[in-house]
Amino acid sequence: MSAGYREAHFHTADGPRIHYRDYDPQGAEASPPVLCLHGLSRNLRDFEDLAPRIAGLGRRVIAASQRGRGASDPDPMPARYNPAVYVGDMMALLNELGIDRAVFIGTSMGGLMTAIAAAQAPQRIAAAVINDVGPVIEPAGIARILSYVGKVKPAATWAEAAASARATNGVAFPKETDDAFWMAFARRTYRDDASGRPVLEYDPAIAAAAPPTNGPAPDLWPLFDALKPIPTLMVRGALSDLLSAATVEEMRRRKPDLQTVEVPDVGHAPFLTEPAAWAALSVFLKAH
Repeated sequence: MSAGYREAHFHTADGPRIHYRDYDPQGAEASPPVLCLHGLSRNLRDFEDLAPRIAGLGRRVIAASQRGRGASDPDPMPARYNPAVYVGDMMALLNELGIDRAVFIGTSMGGLMTAIAAAQAPQRIAAAVINDVGPVIEPAGIARILSYVGKVKPAATWAEAAASARATNGVAFPKETDDAFWMAFARRTYRDDASGRPVLEYDPAIAAAAPPTNGPAPDLWPLFDALKPIPTLMVRGALSDLLSAATVEEMRRRKPDLQTVEVPDVGHAPFLTEPAAWAALSVFLKAH
């Protein structure tokens, strides 16, 4: 038990263990619980500031690192690094924890996972928060992400790790000039190896899960359609290069009850603790 949460590993059906944190609700417990799903190269520590805030609203919060990330096991079969497999892992984890329904909060890849879950088992999703991803994924954003995932040079020191985090993510947080912000960012995405040097906390083979940058883009609108009966909050970073404002408008046209919020001065992807994001998210959670 640490900082209001328990840590454990869940054994998937095909082998890799999934590391997760289970946060206790604070005060009178509200339901349903909340499941937090991270992006392509990230892990559950992306939610280490957000999860306690949600727990403070009386919600139990589960945050998990997908296989090949954080303290979860790498997969010896890289072909299984894909969102459909991750969704299966998360459904099994919810079953293990005795959770029938949850509010899904999905950032980037986690948002696509939420849509897949809605298509496969809509009864499991009480409400959805989709963070900076949509049915049209902008090629520029994918190209930027693929330019560094699995290709970042090793860091000799934590100062180098923080500098690398700024180099790859500074475009998304242009107003963050404080070294402390980037050191905290590095601490979320790197860990000490056996020699004490910082190494990125993901298997480089996960890059295979990213959408291709050449050829026709996959049609993801059917996945979005699966969210139509589910209360949904769409969060977009105002500077996002992955999700355009035009796509959000089309989503609102197709789903008139879609709630939206744009986070100023942030690109892909907000942490959801930014004032605009948290204001919208906290109201949404209190309603669902």
